[in-house]
Amino acid sequence: MNAVFPLLATLAAYLLGSLSFAVIVSRGFGLADPRSYGSGNPGATNVLRSGHKLAAVLTLVLDAVKGAVAVGLVQRFGAPYGLGEGTEALVGLAAFVGHLWPVFFGFKGGKGVATAAGVLLALNPWLGLATLLSFAIILAFFRYVSLASIVAAAFAPFYQLLIWGAGPAAIAVAVMSLLLVWRHSANIRKLLAGTESKFGRKKPLAEATKTSKPSKPHKARTHP
Repeated sequence: MNAVFPLLATLAAYLLGSLSFAVIVSRGFGLADPRSYGSGNPGATNVLRSGHKLAAVLTLVLDAVKGAVAVGLVQRFGAPYGLGEGTEALVGLAAFVGHLWPVFFGFKGGKGVATAAGVLLALNPWLGLATLLSFAIILAFFRYVSLASIVAAAFAPFYQLLIWGAGPAAIAVAVMSLLLVWRHSANIRKLLAGTESKFGRKKPLAEATKTSKPSKPHKARTHP
């Protein structure tokens, strides 16, 4: 019976993670599906390309909150059911995986940056803050969200191991980091090619979605 509760908690966390708030919020604001324009990634950065800043902020916050809530519920209510640190790490990973492959949205999810941040902040607030600080520093200097995400993901497991040691949390953080870097493989190629878009560079939604149409030739004027 003891194994049932961790499994149920993990399944619930995966389902919570499967709530793709980029899609949900966009629908609520009457915006286009973020999977249909820009990078095609259902995340806050791509929602920002719609030009609706509030929708992007809500997406960012809600994606982070679902990761934190998954871990926080186990921390708050799990002890009577024998749910400890191992289950906390497992549900955090499950919520992250749900974001990447959401069952409610055809398994087409985002890259998991915000959700991973929420999980880290809940598992270990200091680890979460250190990782977010790394993200902010790289973003401020280089203006690439993808590069900042990759560097922060690479640093997170090292912070955990060097400062807080090994354990279930370290395993979960390492797996999330590897998956997050892998999900950014296309961005890595763009960074190497020098074609990655910088943060703050305005690219209208119409530009990201329209297909180029040949312009009609102008008729030459004939003079009588």
